[in-house]
Amino acid sequence: MKIMAQTLTEFDTISAISTPIGEGGISIVRTSGEDAIKIVNEIFKGADLSKVPTHTVHYGHIVDPATGKTIDEVMATVFRAPKTFTREDIVEISCHGGIVVTNHILQLILAQGARMADPGEFTKRAFVNGRIDLTQAESVMDIIRAKTDKARQVAVGQLEGGLMHKVKAMRQEILDTLANVEVNIDYPEYDADQVTAKQMADTSKDVISQIDKLLKTAQEGTILRNGLATAIVGQPNVGKSSLLNYLTQSDKAIVTDVAGTTRDTLEEYVSVKGVPLKLIDTAGIHKTDDKVEQIGVERSQAALKKADLVLLLIDGSQALSDEDKVLIKATQDKKRIIILNKLDLGQKITVDELKEKTGSEVISTSILQEKNLDELEDLIKKLFFSGIENSNDQIMVTNQRQSGLLAKAKRELEDVVQAVNDDIPVDIAQIDFNGAWDTLGEITGDSAPDELINTLFSQFCLGK
Repeated sequence: MKIMAQTLTEFDTISAISTPIGEGGISIVRTSGEDAIKIVNEIFKGADLSKVPTHTVHYGHIVDPATGKTIDEVMATVFRAPKTFTREDIVEISCHGGIVVTNHILQLILAQGARMADPGEFTKRAFVNGRIDLTQAESVMDIIRAKTDKARQVAVGQLEGGLMHKVKAMRQEILDTLANVEVNIDYPEYDADQVTAKQMADTSKDVISQIDKLLKTAQEGTILRNGLATAIVGQPNVGKSSLLNYLTQSDKAIVTDVAGTTRDTLEEYVSVKGVPLKLIDTAGIHKTDDKVEQIGVERSQAALKKADLVLLLIDGSQALSDEDKVLIKATQDKKRIIILNKLDLGQKITVDELKEKTGSEVISTSILQEKNLDELEDLIKKLFFSGIENSNDQIMVTNQRQSGLLAKAKRELEDVVQAVNDDIPVDIAQIDFNGAWDTLGEITGDSAPDELINTLFSQFCLGK
C-alpha cells in the first residue's frame, strides 16, 4: 500500500502543454482532473464534450469566452475515467503548433479554473491513482530519453511491468515467510508445524540470488539509460578527431595535419551497435608550454578520470613513444580499447605485441580509409553487452535508485542469514527481514516516502 499522503492540490484539475515549445505541425494541451471536461467545454465550440463518449475525437474551435473571438481551429480528444493515463478525466486539445496560440489556449484553460501542472504531475497522478508503480513511472522518461532502439526496448519492458512483477514476487516470498514467522512467535506451541529460523534463512538466500541476477544488469541498464562516457585519447595528430567524425558521421571536429588542432574537449552522443556513447574528443595529452593548449590537456585528463570507456589511439606507423607509454599506464585501470591507427602507412607495432604488453583489447585501423572500424564497433558492443544484447525479454535495473535499493535489501537479507547462523532469536532476525521487505517496496513505490516521490517526479518534463 502506498504511504504517500494526498493533499487537496492533488485532486485539482491540472493543465499543461505536452509537446515541445516552438513551431510545429501541432501542439497538444493536456488537461486532467474531475473538472477537465467541464473546463475545456467552456472554451470549445463544436460538440458538447460533456455528452460525447469516451476516447473520441471532435472537431471544433477554441473561443475566448471574454471576447467571443476564435483563437484556433482544433481537435479535442476526450478520455473518461478510469480508463485513462491518470485514471482521471482527460481532455487533450490538438491545435496548430506555435508558441503564441498554444500558450493562449493554456491560459484560457487556467482562467476557467484549472491550475498549471507541476513537472511530471500527470505521471505522478498515474502513480498515486494506482495505474503504474515507480519503476513504470521511471520508464516513461526512459522511453522519452532513449538514445538507441535497445534502450527503448528495455524501457518499454519496464513500462509493461517487467521489473515491478519481479520485485513484487520477491516481496511476496518474504511476506509469506513473515506470516509464518509471526505465527511461530505468537504460538510457540505449534513450532513443529511452522516455519523455522532455517526456513527464514533459506528464503533470504533465495531472494539474495534473485537480487544478484538483477544487480548484474545494473551496469548495462545504466549505460542504456545515460550513455557510456567514452574518452577518445592519444597524442596530438593521431586521429582522435577523425574517429569522432567517423562515429558521429559528421564534421564535429576540425581535422588537419597540424598537431594540436583540438584545444578543448568536444562531446557528442552517438549509437554504436545499440550502445549509446557519450563521446568525448580530448585535446592531445602531452607536455606543452602553450597556456591555452595546457588548459585543454588538463580538461582531457579530467575527462579521462570520469570515462567509463577509453579509446586510446596510438600511431601504429611509428615506434611506441615515451608519451604513448605514459598514456598506456594512465589508462591501465580503465576499461579500454587500444587502437593502432594509420594502418595505411604501415605498422611498426603489432596487435599481438601490444596485447601481450597491456592485456587490453587491441585493434589495427586506418580511420582515414575507414578500415576495420566495424571491428571497433563490434568490440565496443561485446565489451558491454555480452550475453544481454540478444535478450529481448531481459529485465534490467536502469538507474542508481533501483540498484542502490536492491543492494540495501541484499545486505539486510545477508544479515538475516548471519543472525540465523549465530543462533540469534527469530524475532531479532526478523527485524532485518522486515527491513528487506520495506526496502524492496521502495523500488516499486509501495513503501516509498513522500520526499522520494516528490523528488523523482520533479525531474520529469512539464506536461508529462
